[in-house]
Order: sequence, then C-alpha cells, then structure tokens
Amino acid sequence: MRRLFQLLSLAGKSAWNRRGTLVLVVFSIALSTTLLLGIEKLRTQIRESFVQSVSGTDLVVGARGGNIQLILYAIFHLGGATSNMGWDSAREIAGNSEVAWSIPISLGDSHRGYPVVATSDDFFEHYRFRGDRRIVLAEGKRLGALFDVVIGAEVAKKLGYSLGQKMVLSHGNSGTRLAEHDEMPFSVAGIIAPTGTPIDRSLLIGLPAMEAIHVNWRSGAPIPGSHVTPEQVARFRLEPKSITAMLVGLKKRSRVFALQRTINEWKSEPLMGVMPGVAMDQIWDMVNTGERTLLLISMLVTVTGLAGLAAVMLAGLGERRRELAILRSVGARPLDILVLTACEGGLLVIAGIVCGLSALYALLGALRPFLASHYGVSIHLSPPAASEWALLGGICLAGLVASLIPARRAYRMSLADGLTVST
Repeated sequence: MRRLFQLLSLAGKSAWNRRGTLVLVVFSIALSTTLLLGIEKLRTQIRESFVQSVSGTDLVVGARGGNIQLILYAIFHLGGATSNMGWDSAREIAGNSEVAWSIPISLGDSHRGYPVVATSDDFFEHYRFRGDRRIVLAEGKRLGALFDVVIGAEVAKKLGYSLGQKMVLSHGNSGTRLAEHDEMPFSVAGIIAPTGTPIDRSLLIGLPAMEAIHVNWRSGAPIPGSHVTPEQVARFRLEPKSITAMLVGLKKRSRVFALQRTINEWKSEPLMGVMPGVAMDQIWDMVNTGERTLLLISMLVTVTGLAGLAAVMLAGLGERRRELAILRSVGARPLDILVLTACEGGLLVIAGIVCGLSALYALLGALRPFLASHYGVSIHLSPPAASEWALLGGICLAGLVASLIPARRAYRMSLADGLTVST
C-alpha cells in the first residue's frame, strides 16, 4: 500500500512537470464530462417536468377515443377532441361517492395561438403539479366577473398583457383568427406565476363565459343578423351542454380501477377514463428518440476525449524514455512503470471529472432562471443521481482502460531498454 502511495505521488509530480500539455487533456475530459452529465441531468429534469405537469389527478375522463389523444388535449391543450362528453354525465361522475373533487375543462377557442381553457373555480383549488404545488397568482385575482380571464406567465410576457387589459378571443384553436368573438371582449383579471407546465401558455375563463361567447353561434359560425350584447347575454342561462374533459381526484386511490371500469362502461354515452401517469409515460417513450441521440453524441465526445488522453500519453513516452530509465536504475520494476503510467492517466481522468462537475453545476446555476422563464424547465441542483454516478463510473473505467494503452507501452519499453537509453 505504501508503495502504491509513493507511485501515486510520483505520478502526480511527473504530470505536474508536464502540466502545459496535460492541462489540455484535463480540459478535454472536463468538457466531455460536462456535456455527458449535463445532457443526462437535463433529460431527467425535462422528463420529470413533463410527467409532473399534473399531479394528484387519478383519472382524466373524456369521450371514448385514444388514451394519448385525451391526455394531449386535456393536460397539454394540444390538438382537439373528436367529440365532447355530456354535462349531465360530468355532473353524475362528480357526484360519485368515490370522487373527492373534479375539474371540468372545455376547449376550442384560442387567442393569438394560445389555447383558451374554460373551467371552474375548482381548477384553482385542486389542480396540482410537481408533487403538491398549486396554482398561484403573481398578480390580480381569480375569475370573478363573467368576462374575466386569468392568463399564464408566458402569455403575459410574450404578449405584454397587464391587469385590466382588454382582449378578444378567437373561435377555434388554429391561431388563424378567421372568426373572433369581438362583440364580447374579456378583461385580464389575474396573471399566474410561472409553473413550468402548459398552464403558462394558457388563458383561463369560466365555463359560463365559454357559453356566453357562443350563444349566437351555430355550427362554428355566428348566426347572420344576430347580435347579443354582453349585458344581454348575462341574463341567459349559461350552463354548458357538454365539456371537453374532466380531471378527477378520488378519496381513496385504491378505488381508481373500479371507477375507471365504471366510466368505461358508461351507459348513456361512450366515455373513457385514463390514468394520466401511465399515458404520459407512453407519450414520453414515443418522443424520447432525440434525447437518446444527444446522449449517444455526448458519449462519443467522451470517448474522443479519452482517446486524446491515450494519444497524448503515448506521444509523450518518447520524451520520457530517459526518465523511465532513471527510475529503473533506482530500483523501479517494470510493473512499477506500468502502475505509474496508469496512475498518471487515472489522476488526469479524475481531475477532468472534478473540473467537469464543477463547471456543470456552475453553468446550471447560472442558467436556471433563463431555463425556467423561457422554456419552463425547472432545474434542481441536487447531487448526482444513480444514473449520473453510473456515467461517472463509466468515464473512470474507460479512462483507466485508455491509460493502460500507454502504460503497457511504457512497460515494454522499460523491459527493452533497461539502463540503456536509445538515441
């Protein structure tokens, strides 16, 4: 053990004497480590942010169709439903003895490309994301008046909206603004604090407001010659006939399969209940080809850095031939030369990993506000996870293998040279 420590000390001193060249090797390994670990950390954080876009919701209920399609429009507000579910069915499900709460959702309109979500006050009470986090208003208040709208953080920032500002909603979700509800403008009542979820790019209105802007519409177009003022529409019975979907939370999560079966066998209309966690895992598996490609590229960069380590050490053996011969003259065995060279490579790899980790956490710390505000990705500066430790172990192992190449060469040179130095 003492001899090993001596060899490690000698390897460190030898590397320090050649620090001008080896610092580039350490930089290369550090850059590779930063890239590899950075992609892995971003991949896990983005997946966590995606999967936890909604938490605590046991079932998403909608008209029968595809599981993934239902999650896409109910949670992420992408695309559109092929058909709606009846309001009577929604109320009956909400009144089930197993149901603790429910959130109705109605989609179909937009504003300058951002989806409009009609819902109830239960949305602010029961919607959760990333564990137990709830919707918090950065400014203003919840929905109160009929034509109030609460907007997400991204909508407010990108469109420059502030409290009290008027806006007009567009019919449909294509963003083309072919038909607008300009006769009934909305007023910004509140702005939601950033959540890192699809809520940031949504506009929330009440279910009665969704009905109000469509009272004089038929088949997706206004009735010719019909005109209703906001004052007149407030006297209408603004109860929805149907909604797009509803989020359901149960009193006991163990009853989720029983309620799901009840909904899937609904008599009055074809409905389906989907567990969001299962469906979002399926969605992620469909779209994670890009992240795997990035991870593969970063691994190739790491291999390139380690190959550079082996190449630099091999190139330097010619200059170190006299040094190795002197070590042999003072009693070093050929095996000691092999261990010495391998230890030197190992020290360079460890130094590169330490520098790479330091650079990664410094970079993530600096970019956290930017990623959260522009891309809705919340980065947690936590210690490396099990998968990241596995990657670090892989880098160390690969570095050891790479350093054995010049170590074996040094071993053979020391056997051939003995005390004689070739010139």
